[in-house]
Amino acid sequence: MGPLWLLALIAGLSFFGFILGHWKSVVLSGKGRSTLAARPGYYGAYVLIWTAMPALLILVALSIARPLLAEHTVRANLPQQVLDNPTQLSLEISGVEQVAAGLKTATPEELENIRIGVVTARSVFAGHGLPLGEDVRPYQLIAASALNLVSDGLDTAVDIAVVAALAFGLIFAFMRVKPRLRARNLVENTVLALLIAASSVAVLTTIGIVLSLLFQALQFFSMVSPINFYFGTVWDPRFAAAGSTESGQFGFLPLFWGTIYISFFAMLVAVPIGLFSAVYMAEYATSKVRSIAKPLIEVLAGIPTIVYGFFALTTVGPLIRDYVAVPLGLGTSGNNVITAGLVMGIMIIPYVSSLSDDIITAVPRSLRDGSLALGATRSETMRQVIMPAALPGVVGAVLLAMSRAIGETMIVVLAAGVAARASLNPFAEMTTITVKIVNQLTGDLEFTSPQTLVAFALGITLFVITLGLNVLALTIVRKYREQYE
Repeated sequence: MGPLWLLALIAGLSFFGFILGHWKSVVLSGKGRSTLAARPGYYGAYVLIWTAMPALLILVALSIARPLLAEHTVRANLPQQVLDNPTQLSLEISGVEQVAAGLKTATPEELENIRIGVVTARSVFAGHGLPLGEDVRPYQLIAASALNLVSDGLDTAVDIAVVAALAFGLIFAFMRVKPRLRARNLVENTVLALLIAASSVAVLTTIGIVLSLLFQALQFFSMVSPINFYFGTVWDPRFAAAGSTESGQFGFLPLFWGTIYISFFAMLVAVPIGLFSAVYMAEYATSKVRSIAKPLIEVLAGIPTIVYGFFALTTVGPLIRDYVAVPLGLGTSGNNVITAGLVMGIMIIPYVSSLSDDIITAVPRSLRDGSLALGATRSETMRQVIMPAALPGVVGAVLLAMSRAIGETMIVVLAAGVAARASLNPFAEMTTITVKIVNQLTGDLEFTSPQTLVAFALGITLFVITLGLNVLALTIVRKYREQYE
């Protein structure tokens, strides 16, 4: 059975277990025995949980272990010269997986002809719609056969383990259904554990991201000095020439400056427009205007970034070049910081506007009424009462927009270019950290080369920058926020 069939079986038997548990509790209460310790629904949920949870845990555990066991099987059947070459190893593993898929489609006669050399595996697999770039080597056939054997065994083991867990859980829980069983406490504790596990996903994911970046970044810093990286002013991660130890220059400062400069112009557009529109919709606009304007503003957040990039490349960039940059003698390219910042600012307006609107609207109505009753105007009420009360949420909205601007890639590629330079000229081409991360992780570079590992150093640095912005925002909020009883 495949995973979908197993999930359907788990869902069906779990529902059946719920019905059995509910039925048994009703029968027990109807026979004049002592009062049930919980409602019948809790007994049904108790049987459902015991039926589904062990099977799901086994299915998830074996699904995680399966690719690891498959890769170990392939490695065990590859020659040593392949294992010693990390680049070739990944290609060989992918090739063995393709051969294993082809072996599953071939008939016994075709497999025998391949074994005795009458036909080539490449021609047989091509006949089944699985073309290979080159013919199959003998050790690939051996590794693919072993991989298929292990995969078939794992499929059988998963089916048996899941079915056995379902049967055991259903019988065990059904036998435990008795009037004095505190099913409600057991069910609620189980649900509480599930909620805690769900809330831990974000924390564990963050830890996993940091560790994955940190280990690779440390490997990069073992090849390139952190001082040269963080204080370098030249970004030129070129390939090393044959027989040379030169690996290029990895100056971080041009990328950092480009990221900050473009984000600055984006926030210069997004924050005033977004905040003013939020104030208008929350305090001045009629309900009819608000019902129309707010959805139209939020539409901006749903437009794909590639569309913004095309808009910047074909419309905004040429306009700024022809009517501003060239007449002022500051540049001749449509790809520049102003173009990227302007279009990116338009894109993140909804992050500031919509969130700030919700936050301002959530300020207690009593604060408004009290201020107006004391003779303050609506403008004074907004500036001196509502905005101080909404400051923490507004700062959070601005931070979210800033994080969105710092992490944007596609608009920068199309609107600002890929030139790594530090300049005060806003009409010059520049680039950001995220663009270079993408550039360094694409292509045929070795994963262990500094040209590839530098992407992880850039990633962990960007993470620290974002964390610093959050800490700064929290400090500002705690210092200036107003407390209301």
